[in-house]
Amino acid sequence: MTRARDLGVPLPGRTGEHNALTDVPGVEIGFTTLVEGESVRTGVTAVLPRGREDFAVPCAAGTYALNGNGEMTGTAWLAETGSLTLPVLITSTHAVGACHRGTIDWVVRERPDVAAEWLLPVVAETWDGYLNDSTAPTIHSGHAIAAIDAARTGPVDEGSVGGGTGMTCYGFKGGTGTASRVVSYGDDEYTVGALVQANFGSRRELTVAGEHVGAELGADNPMEEAWTAPAGAGSVIVIVGTDAPLLPGQCTSLARRVPLGLARTGTAGSHFSGDLFLAFSTANPGALTSRFPRTDEAEYESMRFIPWGRLDPFFEAVVQATEEAVLNALFANEEMTGHRGHRVPALPTSRWRV
Repeated sequence: MTRARDLGVPLPGRTGEHNALTDVPGVEIGFTTLVEGESVRTGVTAVLPRGREDFAVPCAAGTYALNGNGEMTGTAWLAETGSLTLPVLITSTHAVGACHRGTIDWVVRERPDVAAEWLLPVVAETWDGYLNDSTAPTIHSGHAIAAIDAARTGPVDEGSVGGGTGMTCYGFKGGTGTASRVVSYGDDEYTVGALVQANFGSRRELTVAGEHVGAELGADNPMEEAWTAPAGAGSVIVIVGTDAPLLPGQCTSLARRVPLGLARTGTAGSHFSGDLFLAFSTANPGALTSRFPRTDEAEYESMRFIPWGRLDPFFEAVVQATEEAVLNALFANEEMTGHRGHRVPALPTSRWRV
């Protein structure tokens, strides 16, 4: 798997050990990848903010929608409470329901006590219908369970894996990408990581490390030459995580910085692209509980958080990690042919080989 930095693309910031969202301690990521016959190019990605063991422990979280032509379930409850529990899944547009059900089934299997109250899973999507028969009932709840079961720490596969299997980006093969940044704060160091499901952008927009290369790479663009959808249509989901102690509103502010990282790769934000983002903090375990009260006693919670005026380095980390995650989704990929013979070329990475 080739990544942007491997080919000398100059990208700012200090990365974590794996340059991935899993550099945030405790975060686990898993995939179910489905490539079968001529018309199945799809899958499921699972992000467990606190890992398998502590999936029911709430995280502070917030969301932001740059453009609402897409879906991310559970956001009404996130807006109400700032509290995120359960695995977060990313998949194909028409598989949201199956993954929602699969998340519930997984919780019932693992923690029936948690399932006995109520569950509002977060499932997000991007559309893979150019390469995948997206209206076929390919993905079922078992694929969601398998992705959660496969979640691990450490290096993360990129490119055409999981929910990113059938996705395209800037007219090239897109999909799953990730990156991280380390932020110093006094004597402490925190990690900010991003994972993208990249399925957006028109070829002419593509920008790599500040260099506008889209026009130069305009040849061999079958999507825009023969497909009826407007150039730039698709969607992008970005999950941002950090171990820095943040309030839910501060997580929302991190999510609002994601579009700045996407813009560095060239996109202007198509109307036909659902651009939805979620950010969470794994600090403050035990706060933000939202279950039924266990007793009639008055209770209080407290949270430790970085002052608002000291957040700029974390905003910068989100922008940098988001940009690099998109580029990694492109650089790690190969050409793919799928549904109805549709073909998408890979980014010609030989241009950057040193």
